[in-house]
Amino acid sequence: MLDCAIIGGGPAGLTAGLYATRGGLDNVVMFEKGMPGGQITSSSEIENYPGVTGEISGMDLMIPWPAQCQKFGLKHDMVEIKRVSKDGDIFKIHKEDGTVVEAYSVIVCTGSSPKHAGFKGENELFGKGVSSCATCDGFFYKGKEVVVVGGGDTALEEALYLAKICSKVYLVHRKDSFRSAPNTVARVKKTQNIELVLNSIPQEVYGDNMGVTGILVKDSSGEIRDIKAPGVFVFVGNNVNNRILRQEDGNFLCDMNEKGEVIVDITMKTTTHGLFAAGDIRLSAPKQVVCAAGDGAIAALGAISYVDELLNH
Repeated sequence: MLDCAIIGGGPAGLTAGLYATRGGLDNVVMFEKGMPGGQITSSSEIENYPGVTGEISGMDLMIPWPAQCQKFGLKHDMVEIKRVSKDGDIFKIHKEDGTVVEAYSVIVCTGSSPKHAGFKGENELFGKGVSSCATCDGFFYKGKEVVVVGGGDTALEEALYLAKICSKVYLVHRKDSFRSAPNTVARVKKTQNIELVLNSIPQEVYGDNMGVTGILVKDSSGEIRDIKAPGVFVFVGNNVNNRILRQEDGNFLCDMNEKGEVIVDITMKTTTHGLFAAGDIRLSAPKQVVCAAGDGAIAALGAISYVDELLNH
């Protein structure tokens, strides 16, 4: 029987493991089918993690984390989890091989995955000029021109953020209207260095050994426009990795919002007792390493209190 099962090995899961083990839980296992570290390991350069100065990649940032956690007793089970269910006070962790592990508490840190728009070169140049995080990568394009692809709230808000840093932002959207809050749309239209490229679909992003150099977009008349820019930011939504919380009857183990994000309170508690969610899987996540780590710490402290109360009553 585990005191705590942590699902996911990114910054939230690793920090949860560190705090849970140092905080007194004896049997804590982090289930992560791949190498720990999370999405940030694919970033070529990190500049906004507190206390880290100089050039460092996402991989280099995350390398020491697992060793630090394991020093205090965190175990890593390199296996895929298919489902988490609950029977009375006991959680059941259903592993890929058909076996089941039981736990008193669970912290889900499976994150989310940015959707790709699907144009040519997007995958090949991701992390080399194609990005899905303006707060992570926008500063690298200070004073330069960039392209934003998308028409929802996130795309417009990120375009406004980039407009404060970059000399110009081309906002490429397949329609002539936006599915965003009216006041956000108004702010975008008033921002002088944002150019709206409407009724247009990205065809291909291209570049050289140094990274992205431009993108081809096609408008509704079939005309191709070549926009020269070293940065392309794609915001066409996220897939929340909540599959393991879906039960056999099709319902979820805890409450979700309309986007499939787990609803939590300020202490990362879900609507199911003993189940916590941390990092990008929870609602309104800022999608930053430092925030995910903070979530993991809060969730672990909650799990420690929950298990202590459960076993001593």
